[in-house]
Amino acid sequence: MISFQLDGFDLPAFIAATLAEDVGAGDVTSAAVIPADAVFTGVMDSRDAIVVAGLPIAAAFFHALDPAVEIELLADEGASVAAGSDLMRLRGNARALLTAERAALNTVQHLSGIATMTRGYVERIAGTGATLLDTRKTIPGLRRLEKYATRMGGAQNHRMGLWDAAMIKDNHVAVAGSVEEAVRRAAAAGIGRIIVEVDRVEQIEPALAAGATHLLLDNMDPPTLRGAVTLVGGRVPTEASGGVRLDTIRAIAETGVNFVSVGRLTQSAPAADIGLDFAQA
Repeated sequence: MISFQLDGFDLPAFIAATLAEDVGAGDVTSAAVIPADAVFTGVMDSRDAIVVAGLPIAAAFFHALDPAVEIELLADEGASVAAGSDLMRLRGNARALLTAERAALNTVQHLSGIATMTRGYVERIAGTGATLLDTRKTIPGLRRLEKYATRMGGAQNHRMGLWDAAMIKDNHVAVAGSVEEAVRRAAAAGIGRIIVEVDRVEQIEPALAAGATHLLLDNMDPPTLRGAVTLVGGRVPTEASGGVRLDTIRAIAETGVNFVSVGRLTQSAPAADIGLDFAQA
């Protein structure tokens, strides 16, 4: 069996839940149309130029329904492949493989779509010194996988969840009364990593004075970002965020920020066009 391990992700549980959702009481089509001992030989291929992500997970779906399936992965995770490239070759029980087909393809299409969009953003800011980050704007239940896909595309992960850093945003500030008070409370709670979202330059000094360790510069245009980076003067890392698009990210990255975070990597990436076709043995 092809191995795949991801911290915090339970692959067997994911496979079981996904197949239960799709198969239910059974694949009535395959059971009615395909003889029980029929063999299927097939090739998974990409109709788009993509960055590959999720092939070992697809293999796990096929293996779950046919433990004797023979699978050959033809592309590496994170690799850029041309349209028409073969990704996987497999041979096994026809009923089992066709029952697992949709779940396997959905996973690779979704994750490769994310990785492909991410790679486009990474390439757009190459040479600026800025690093691309993802966000928590993920489909519920798929965060670990989607953030894995952004890594395959060349981004770094931002917070995985609410537990691994404090991020003080506008609503936290509104309830606490001020940026300075919100940061002071986080520092007093012993939190070591305190990210503070600021949408006005005048919030920067109070946030830093209170103990911010990272500033998220929210929805600022490039001239304002450049001024904010100058004001911070390297005291803490700076991150640009808010409405970043492929056509605007280069100018944003060139302002000198350390990071640019993009929610659409996981929120809006289109699925890659990937299929599985019968092949003569």
